[in-house]
Amino acid sequence: MPELPEVETTVRGLAHVLDGQVIARIETRRADLRRPFPPDLVQALTGARITGLGRRAKYGLIHVDRGQTMVFHLGMSGRWRIDPDEIGKHDHLVIETGAGRTLALNDARRFGSVDLVDTAALERWPQFAAMGPEPLGPGLTPGHLAKAFDGRFAAVKLLLLDQQIVAGLGNIYVCEALHRAKIHPEREAGKVSRPALGRLVPEIRAVLEEAIRAGGSTLRDYVRPDGELGYFAKDWRVYGREGEPCGCGRPVSRVVQGGRSTFFCGHCQRL
Repeated sequence: MPELPEVETTVRGLAHVLDGQVIARIETRRADLRRPFPPDLVQALTGARITGLGRRAKYGLIHVDRGQTMVFHLGMSGRWRIDPDEIGKHDHLVIETGAGRTLALNDARRFGSVDLVDTAALERWPQFAAMGPEPLGPGLTPGHLAKAFDGRFAAVKLLLLDQQIVAGLGNIYVCEALHRAKIHPEREAGKVSRPALGRLVPEIRAVLEEAIRAGGSTLRDYVRPDGELGYFAKDWRVYGREGEPCGCGRPVSRVVQGGRSTFFCGHCQRL
């Protein structure tokens, strides 16, 4: 599933084509993705001017001048194609701008989603209402994590994936940040020290910012809107590297937590 850096990269790529443009035509080419398209999507957005793009957690936001925001999630295999040579069978939503550009939301597995939300009510939208702070924003602090982890016996890695604690963190970047901060992923969250949390927060930001600069990580179907692959995967220190040497020379280990693979170095990240 595309994670926060992949969504941020996608939004930045779309902004170059969409920001300030009028939506001349919008077409839904099937009834649904993971859930039905909003019934009024075409009527609401045709002729609207795009006033900005943004991101909340792993959702992309396209704001228009009618007080509404199209919220999209890429699911497992979703991606936007810019000016495709032809519209394919997996291009389920097509947008044409007044400047003559075409964008197609392609989603072979159809686990993505598109919603239409009043812009003023975005923070109260059910999917956003209970979310924690953005990991790249000022709300993520060692104090915030200390309060969220206080008295918790669950593994720190699992709580970092809880969107009510931090919005948008995914498996890859949690593994990488914990390794950089030298925190064992199976340590009880309530036992992670304040100094360790002080290391963790900047490492979360650093790994996300580096991934965004690299265009994200390519997993299965993820491709940036310009058609290029994301290249942060070559800089993974532990993720997907079971049995390979960590920077310290010891082998990277893998365990399963909450049904997901966790990669770490037992020497650098002591329990």
